[in-house]
Amino acid sequence: MTILAKGVSAYVEKTSWIRRMFEAGGRLKEQYGTQNVCDFSLGNPDLPAPRAVARALRTFAEHAEEPFAFGYMPNNGFAWARKKLAAYLSVEQGVALGADDVLLSCGAAGGINAFFRAVLNPGDEVVSFAPYFVEYGFYTENHGGVFKAVASKKDTFAPDIIGLEKALGPKTRVVLINSPNNPTGVVYSGKDIATLAGMLEGKSLEYGNPVWLVSDEPYRFLTYDGVRTPPVLPLYPFAVCIGSFSKNLSLPGERIGYVAIAPHLQQKAKLMAGLTLTNRILGFVNPPVVGQHLMAAALESHVDISVYAARRQAMAETLAGYDFQMPMGAFYFFPKAPGGNDIAFVNRLLEEKILGVPGTGFGCPGYFRLAFCVDESVIRKAGEGFARARAAFA
Repeated sequence: MTILAKGVSAYVEKTSWIRRMFEAGGRLKEQYGTQNVCDFSLGNPDLPAPRAVARALRTFAEHAEEPFAFGYMPNNGFAWARKKLAAYLSVEQGVALGADDVLLSCGAAGGINAFFRAVLNPGDEVVSFAPYFVEYGFYTENHGGVFKAVASKKDTFAPDIIGLEKALGPKTRVVLINSPNNPTGVVYSGKDIATLAGMLEGKSLEYGNPVWLVSDEPYRFLTYDGVRTPPVLPLYPFAVCIGSFSKNLSLPGERIGYVAIAPHLQQKAKLMAGLTLTNRILGFVNPPVVGQHLMAAALESHVDISVYAARRQAMAETLAGYDFQMPMGAFYFFPKAPGGNDIAFVNRLLEEKILGVPGTGFGCPGYFRLAFCVDESVIRKAGEGFARARAAFA
């Protein structure tokens, strides 16, 4: 007797390596104490939200007893919140966006699922570069799609556009990119994104159906050394930008995100109507009330990026002797696993009370991911353990 659907049962069996390591960390902390475990497994931002968030929360609380303060609203979010977000994204993306070009969602994950439900037919393909955020495959399968991964360029993890083009076909419906990238920290260049958009424009004409370019951008704000995240919306009518305020405002549990579509898309009203419907029927109904107020009040704010920059430098020094590429954005390192077996190496790190995530979980064996959204003291404390684990595979 089984109580789960076959698909869900299979998902449970191959549950995310991120969550596996997070749970392993919980057991280590119970056994040895939280202060004795160096947990780099989960990208859970630890920095406090900007002051603007606290001020907005206090302001909202003053009106919490009013009728409908927590009531239903349009399924795509409050019009005033979408208008404010559209003005902000217009500057960020370099296009003129209006409120009707933006949908507010339950986080970026909710936005991706709403978009996939709106555009995917059974058997349609979603193609992404490996390594990739592990949930992409689940999101695709949620809506009858088929997830395909194309390897990024070796060592640099830049997008292999030639390899991607070879993987496309008439069933390709979405090319999903993530920059700054989780888990590599790579920021795709403007040249690469423009080349990709031009190639997809030709493929859309060839196939007679749009191949959507979806850019998942929760780390857009977090880049280093003067690097900037190029916009996608001006480049291609079938471009879509999906983001959230989980990282830049440290609001991952509040679940507030957005979907923004290219304003020069000819059938944009039809697409937005579809997204508004799927936002409702997937069970989200509408984005969080409080989250919209916090987002609108804090759009011009973000957490202190200099803290992440200092931690990035600390992690680079702590990983002396490892083979890694310095991340250009986000808060992850993705070094090569000594000995080549990422699962074996991550298990060896557990012996040192250090938690990382094997690259296998991101479709890229032979590497492992470390999230440096932890206090710098934790990073420094892990140095000797990293050295011993590396020596064990020498």
